[in-house]
Amino acid sequence: MPKKAVIFDMDGLLIDSEPYWQEAGIETLAQFGIRLTTEQYHTSTGLRTIEWIEHWFNHFGVDHANAPAAISTIEEAALEKIRQKGQPMPGVEHIINFFLQQDYKIGLASSSPMKLINVVVEKLGIGPYLHGISSAGQLPYGKPHPQVFIECAAQLKAAPFHCLCFEDSFNGLIAAKAAKMKCVVVPAPEQYAEAKWGAADLKLSSLVNFNELLLQAIWK
Repeated sequence: MPKKAVIFDMDGLLIDSEPYWQEAGIETLAQFGIRLTTEQYHTSTGLRTIEWIEHWFNHFGVDHANAPAAISTIEEAALEKIRQKGQPMPGVEHIINFFLQQDYKIGLASSSPMKLINVVVEKLGIGPYLHGISSAGQLPYGKPHPQVFIECAAQLKAAPFHCLCFEDSFNGLIAAKAAKMKCVVVPAPEQYAEAKWGAADLKLSSLVNFNELLLQAIWK
């Protein structure tokens, strides 16, 4: 029987980094006279910083000559905030141990740059359990394009249709499904009831709630 694999997103799924990305992004846009609402921010979660800046610069008519400096400012601010204050999301230890017991290959696929991934992996202590790490920051395309998931599956030597992804963002969900993978979403509480999550194979309120019965149901 072919070996199955599980691929985790990182920000907002394994670590509570989204509030710090949001702070860094909103603070940076404020330098250009832009006041981004929380609702607007949530529409762009899961994007790489380059696409995030391009999206909002286009929306608000900001000169793209300012983009490289804005990208650097956001990423450095987010990295430092997460390094200092980031905490594991509920259920991280449970979900890693669960898939180790299931003998799954385990990967991580994130829109974040590799330098931040390294900080989070060390902070969570999950490095020894990962068989592959893919950063969309080092690829031509980011989520919602499926490339980062396909790259991670290749590192795991697993066919995409044998991979199960865990995501918290809609852009990540689109990327996982475009890669022909199964996808479990764990949305932020304030977004949990939104109809868009119906595209997922399973929706959970927490990683803590995942179990063997749910895993079997996904693969039926």
